[in-house]
Amino acid sequence: MTTSSNAGTAQAAGPGVSEPARQQRRWNWSWLRVTGSVGPLGIATAVLWLSIIVLLPLAALTVTSFEDGWSGFWDAVTAPAALDSLRITVLVSVVVAVVNVVMGTLIAWVLVRDRFPGKGVVNALIDLPFALPTIVASIVLLSLYGPQSPIDIHLNATQPGLVVALAFVTLPFVVRSVQPVLIEADREVEQAALSLGANNWTTFRRIVLPALAPAIISGGGLAFARAIGEYGSVVLIGGAIPRKTEMASQYIQKQIEIDRPVNAAAVSVALLAISFATLLVLRLLAERSARKEQATR
Repeated sequence: MTTSSNAGTAQAAGPGVSEPARQQRRWNWSWLRVTGSVGPLGIATAVLWLSIIVLLPLAALTVTSFEDGWSGFWDAVTAPAALDSLRITVLVSVVVAVVNVVMGTLIAWVLVRDRFPGKGVVNALIDLPFALPTIVASIVLLSLYGPQSPIDIHLNATQPGLVVALAFVTLPFVVRSVQPVLIEADREVEQAALSLGANNWTTFRRIVLPALAPAIISGGGLAFARAIGEYGSVVLIGGAIPRKTEMASQYIQKQIEIDRPVNAAAVSVALLAISFATLLVLRLLAERSARKEQATR
């Protein structure tokens, strides 16, 4: 009986395969199911795809930016018009990140803690900037806040107009970062603080805000990094006035149009460095927060 069963198993495994090899194969598949690892082939595939999609274009961009050597790169980045566009971009992006940190946290709080008619619709609208082409957002904002504004608010070719456009595009980053943390938050601690005499603001500041801080910082950082390279939502309402409302992405397009690809690549690398530094800081803060959380358990 046992011999027949073993023979059937050997036949199912395939002719010409020894019993130790079949056993090793079974162990390999069991290990794959337990660990979820795809092995060297999966790693090589992931690295190859990442190289084609991300690393090679970034390498080509960097090589182009240094075609005239380090001095050419430095001259392109430190040109007065380039510095002004970078300054405006960073300044507006910081303002947008701060605004979204406040408003995004408030919206996430309302969506999680309050009940009101149309809540599902509002929750779905939060993700609309992810699906909507950003140029469409610029057209809509221009029709609302442009020279022919139906509400008599004129933000065309102003920095506040840039802030509004970028805030629209980057709002979901903060809301979707804070919302899951609020859902998982232990409300019994808040109720205990209230029962001990703490008011709502003290409870939020001492109990809720520390728990939300990592998610808020992460969402704000992602909003900043997204705003740094935005083009579509500001191309119309911004006006691209040099040294006033010209974002770095618009400056890059202008350099390409006048056949200065090295200058365009150099400013692009500067934007890339700013975004990478932002994401690196967010990663370090997230790892530090995770270590502190594990230490307190």
